[in-house]
Amino acid sequence: MRASLVIVGAGPRGTGLIERIAANAPDLYAGSGLDIHLVDPHPPGAGRIWRAAQSPLLWMNSHAEDVTMFTDETVAMEGPVREGPTLHEWAGIDGSVFADRQLQGSYLRWVHERAVVGLPPDVTVHHHPRRALRISGPREGRQQVWLEGRSRPLLADLVVVAIGHLDAELDEQQGELAEYARTHGLVHLPPDFTADSDLSALKPGEPVLVRGFGLAFVDLMVLLTEGRGGRYEGDTYLPSGREPVLYVGSRRGVPYHSKIGYEWSGERPPLPRFFGPTQVAELLARPERFAFRRDVWPLVEKELGFAHYHRLFTVHPERTGMAWADFEEKYAAVEDPAERAALVEAAVPDPADRLDLDAIDRPLEGMRYGSFEEFQEGLRGYVERDLSRSHDPEYSQDLAVFLGLLSVYGQLIRLGDVGPWWHGFFSYLASGPPGPRLRQLLALSRAGIVKFLGADMAVTAEDGVFRASSVTVPGAFVEARALVEARLPEPTVGRARDPLLRELAADGAAGTPDGLLRVDPGDGRVLDRAGRPHPRRFALGPFTDGRTPGAFTRPRTGGPAFRQNDATARAALRFLAELTARAAA
Repeated sequence: MRASLVIVGAGPRGTGLIERIAANAPDLYAGSGLDIHLVDPHPPGAGRIWRAAQSPLLWMNSHAEDVTMFTDETVAMEGPVREGPTLHEWAGIDGSVFADRQLQGSYLRWVHERAVVGLPPDVTVHHHPRRALRISGPREGRQQVWLEGRSRPLLADLVVVAIGHLDAELDEQQGELAEYARTHGLVHLPPDFTADSDLSALKPGEPVLVRGFGLAFVDLMVLLTEGRGGRYEGDTYLPSGREPVLYVGSRRGVPYHSKIGYEWSGERPPLPRFFGPTQVAELLARPERFAFRRDVWPLVEKELGFAHYHRLFTVHPERTGMAWADFEEKYAAVEDPAERAALVEAAVPDPADRLDLDAIDRPLEGMRYGSFEEFQEGLRGYVERDLSRSHDPEYSQDLAVFLGLLSVYGQLIRLGDVGPWWHGFFSYLASGPPGPRLRQLLALSRAGIVKFLGADMAVTAEDGVFRASSVTVPGAFVEARALVEARLPEPTVGRARDPLLRELAADGAAGTPDGLLRVDPGDGRVLDRAGRPHPRRFALGPFTDGRTPGAFTRPRTGGPAFRQNDATARAALRFLAELTARAAA
């Protein structure tokens, strides 16, 4: 009997897993053949998010040279490195461009095809364009994977759940807003992948409240402007007349920071320094559960500060008042945040050269404007300053902080679920929109198509309309008959519409307090409520407490997802090799 592996999810994560199986199989699997069943209603490689059937106006938010699906020497893994081209090398395009998502989907399909070709001859891949509904079977026996529209299950010796972004049931607040919209003839678009949203109900010229200022908002902005026939001439937007008027706000009240617009040069900060494997091991060894803000964030803050000041002192020493060796020694020794701030103030004269993560996180904190009109000019100035700084290598310490964020994320994965705040902060600071998108935002603001609401945006449903306000403009509000929640659904298992995940939870899989699926940090095996790893079930992706920044990554930055893929692939191959050896005996 041939061994059988079912991978649910054939997008970038499932593709990366197959690539690692192909790389490791020659050393670990000498069984009598293997059937790999890919279960996904969308095409292998691209999956749902990167499919060809979406607007060509939608871009990636990374430079083409910063996108790879292949391992390199920086990935801490046991398996062999199998290098391959980045997106820009494969496509033959300028590495500094922001490619559209259709091109990225083509790259992912090619990576999938290459990975399949690289499998041993006796390994066969079968694609099932269906949804997986549930997994059944005993812990020590073959699993049954039930598919939509099929009366008989796939039989599997092992199952890996590698699905990506999830659709979710509405939470209580969203449910109330949706019900109010239904009973009053309003439009309410809940959290969703923007390319899948039906935007036809958003009428030309009508006000639309938009809650969320991240990448989902940028997609919405593009589809409702250029997607409706508008165009740009230089820094001026020429409307088609079919655009609604977008009133946008969020918790911070500002868009995500622009992508850095210059390349790294010179020595990289030696990371990790203050938050690495030793500190993670100490946190995991504590008898009581660590608290992120109390126990982890101070280490992260010090690590990011080290990356920042290492770059400032070594590349821009004329803007410091102390030798790097002296500063580094004192910085390492000080633990109290107030003492560290005093050290920085004494050594770094210009406040613009100091790292203040609280101010970065809440840039509108304490700011008040007399009217929405006055605030428009204020926020345009903020975006212009962000664009200027993010494209000026004189502030290359910001790029060092980005590298620090990647290093920190790689360590945090080992801790499991650290709560939602960190992931939002990381995305806001490290995974923002391309600079050209923010320049388009400024043009739309000047044209009156986009209007800014401010921080701590609040939405109420009363008097037959949606009403939005913010603390930034006290006493003011905007009314509209349409509300868009511009963000992805939270990746919680309990509210996931995906029946497979709900059935896993019902079958005893453990969840975290924030609703993520608990997995073994070593190899991704699903844990039960007693903390036992399931011998035949694995999970990889944003719905787990081992979630990473993405399924692909920037070259030579360690690739946490690649490390996980390699560990899972090796664990699966070892298990299957032992299974076939026992069967042969």
